[in-house]
Amino acid sequence: MNRIILVTVALLCGSAAFSQIHKMEHSDSSLMSRTYTLNPVVVTGSGHHQRLKSTATPVHVLSRQEIKEQGITTFDGALTRMMPQVSMAPNSMGTFLRLNGLGNKYILILINGQKLSGDISNNVDLNRINMERVKRIEVLDGAASSLYGSDAIAGVINIITDQPTSQLVSVTSNTRVSGHGVFTEAVTLDVFKNGFGSYTSYVHDRADSYQNNDQEYVKGSETETQRTIAPFFTGYRSNVVGQKFTYSPNVHLALNAGIDYSNKITDRPNSRDDVTGGTDYEMRYRGLRWNLGGIYKFTSRNSLQADFTADHFRYGKEYDVVTKNYAIGDYVQSKKQRSMEAQLKAILGLMKNSTTIFGADWRKDFLTATSGNIDQSVYSLAAYGQHEMLLFRNFTATVGLRLTYHETFDWHLTPKATLMYAPGNFRFRATYSAGFRAPGLDELYYHYFSVNRGKPQISFGNKDLKPEKSNYFALGAEYRNHIIAMSVTGFINRINDMVIKKNMDVDEHTLAMLQTEFPEMKPDEAARLEHYALYQNSDKGDVKGVQVNISANVLQGLNLSANYAYTYARTRSGDQWTVMERSIRNAATMAANYFHAWGNYGLNVNLNARFQSKTYYIDYEDAPGFGLWNLNTTHSFTGIKRLGLELSLGIDNIFNRVDRRIDSSKRRYALYTPGRMLTAGLKIKFK
Repeated sequence: MNRIILVTVALLCGSAAFSQIHKMEHSDSSLMSRTYTLNPVVVTGSGHHQRLKSTATPVHVLSRQEIKEQGITTFDGALTRMMPQVSMAPNSMGTFLRLNGLGNKYILILINGQKLSGDISNNVDLNRINMERVKRIEVLDGAASSLYGSDAIAGVINIITDQPTSQLVSVTSNTRVSGHGVFTEAVTLDVFKNGFGSYTSYVHDRADSYQNNDQEYVKGSETETQRTIAPFFTGYRSNVVGQKFTYSPNVHLALNAGIDYSNKITDRPNSRDDVTGGTDYEMRYRGLRWNLGGIYKFTSRNSLQADFTADHFRYGKEYDVVTKNYAIGDYVQSKKQRSMEAQLKAILGLMKNSTTIFGADWRKDFLTATSGNIDQSVYSLAAYGQHEMLLFRNFTATVGLRLTYHETFDWHLTPKATLMYAPGNFRFRATYSAGFRAPGLDELYYHYFSVNRGKPQISFGNKDLKPEKSNYFALGAEYRNHIIAMSVTGFINRINDMVIKKNMDVDEHTLAMLQTEFPEMKPDEAARLEHYALYQNSDKGDVKGVQVNISANVLQGLNLSANYAYTYARTRSGDQWTVMERSIRNAATMAANYFHAWGNYGLNVNLNARFQSKTYYIDYEDAPGFGLWNLNTTHSFTGIKRLGLELSLGIDNIFNRVDRRIDSSKRRYALYTPGRMLTAGLKIKFK
């Protein structure tokens, strides 16, 4: 049976001689609705709303309905189950995210076009994202700095949220549970009348820590083992509260204001004298984000949009074990990040068959890190323009340019140019775009010392760092009609002056310098110090890849999709090329979805899978590849006045794939599942 399914997936992928899977957008007007379209509206690629097949810069789209059909309640689950070019590695510090071979700091995450701030050692806290409000997730591959500025070298992930406008009052409760204490509860209250909308939401998410192997190697040995309580996956408790108001007094003006508060705390085993692996404290995170905005439409093709966003994020240690210096409940802040951003954008139809965008951005970032001895801020200003025009029949060109002034790195230009030839149902695209990333405040100013399990660690920032720059080239072809969408894209992304944290050897001279810099370092700790870390511009990056995707409405109610990504990511230090850390050469996802309604009962069955080859590590053992299959069924009931019910039942990791290797100092992982788990959910909607 497994072989038959794998052959089916291979045939689907192989038959797609074109690129970029753009999946179906679904309507969610009721629990029973299933409206499929292979040509949704998107905004991320071009900066303005247009149909997917019309955008010269292709975008991947994950709709709310697709996410729901697969039984997904987390942001990382949505991306990894449905997009092979994305991978995640969860840990107690957040989630390490990779897109097309490049890591967190090269990926720009937006919520409705505004940057999501806040990270822990470059690990993004994805629990801040309120999945209950997601309308769709748009993913733009490759450099996109001409529209979005710094950090958009690997690509842009733009989370588009939604608020209903067709019902007076709507209340929804959505509950989902599975093994190892995984539990999600989301409650929403929506009110809309006479142009005024109020949208309130609360999401509680939790999961228990678990182990796949309770053994570890004794320090200094790769043969002798001992028991440990260190978790393989770190449990947590998180909450997100959101409130948004909208007001549209007429067809020309739309105003909005919103605020989101989030908190999260880890749930790890306490330290003990009789066994290793426990901790004295939990990691605690808090975030507060608010925004104001509005758009005025002069005509259907001319509008002016303004937005202001403030984002606060902090984390630290909350002790739950009495130590020499701290009591239970004591909190020690490690890092506080703040950002303010103002945007002004005009979208204009100055000529027939053209769209012109002019915009300006101001942004200021603040970083206070007790552990890194940082209290710094930096601002940037930018102006950009983009012109998209039908040159002649079937040929559309887009050119864009962004001028950025960075307080530390002065002026930078980032251009973009695309060309699309669109005869009939075919689309042929060529893209060039430049990327720009200013080093972060931590990379510039870090001055860090700590002792972790008796091992001293020192990191230095570098004020002489240069910005990282990239050049992205892509060629793609696509065929799309109301039944099938097929596409293939090949790309090259080259990055210069990559900032890395390089380990420097410690000799007598540098040891004396380090002891002067960190007088709190004890003599016995200094004696164990083998190296320290320094941020440097030392690497070049070279990422090549091919993406093949297909989605088809095979029969009424039946949709099949398959996606494949080949990524060859390398870095060069000096004359030596090495495979990029955590990169994956081959990955694929597939889904088969069937829906049918009998009167007031609707059944949806979704079978999905992810396959990937080994994950490469430079100084560690490579993590083996794997294949995961998941099944989710949704049962919808209507017919009761003002009430809708939706029951979901499923199995995650059907074939019980688990990585049970013993943890060691030379081993890293890519598969984080605890094994097969039953899942169940209940959604109740009052309207």
